[in-house]
Amino acid sequence: MSEDKNNFINEAGKNGLILAAVAIIYFLASAFLGKGDNGGFLKGLLGFVLWGAKFALCIWLMVRFLRNFAAENDKDRSKTFRFGTAVALCSSIVYAGFYLLYVTVIDPGFFKETFDSIAGLYSSMLTSEEMDKLMNMESSMPTASFFVNLIWCWLIGTVISAISSNRICGPDNPFEE
Repeated sequence: MSEDKNNFINEAGKNGLILAAVAIIYFLASAFLGKGDNGGFLKGLLGFVLWGAKFALCIWLMVRFLRNFAAENDKDRSKTFRFGTAVALCSSIVYAGFYLLYVTVIDPGFFKETFDSIAGLYSSMLTSEEMDKLMNMESSMPTASFFVNLIWCWLIGTVISAISSNRICGPDNPFEE
């Protein structure tokens, strides 16, 4: 592998780990916030504020990473976009992996609590067969959540990379040599 490709991968990996760390800290804070008594409106508001702060921080970090990369690579829009996509992929792999670890090893009852509360809410509206189907979905939730998180985080990062790389590097000028 060439030196440039190694630097590209190393830098994308480091930046991806930073983004994943922000998402993991948010997840742990929201999981901790969700435990215990129902906090009502204030707990929901705090959760929304935390999510907004995490989302804004992740966008700001991604744009900052892309700006730094573009400055070192002659503002090449294509390379900057590929770098952002690689950062998003690294981040999504780490975050989705941590999420899977959390719901299967650290807190294996994570989905059970959720499904029990859903069953309590809808028990009067669903037949026993429908309730059984609902409860059988619980076992497939960790795997499904892993792939949903992986794809969702990567897609959001790719969209942010596409928008930001175009703004940072500017549009290509076909008349420029």
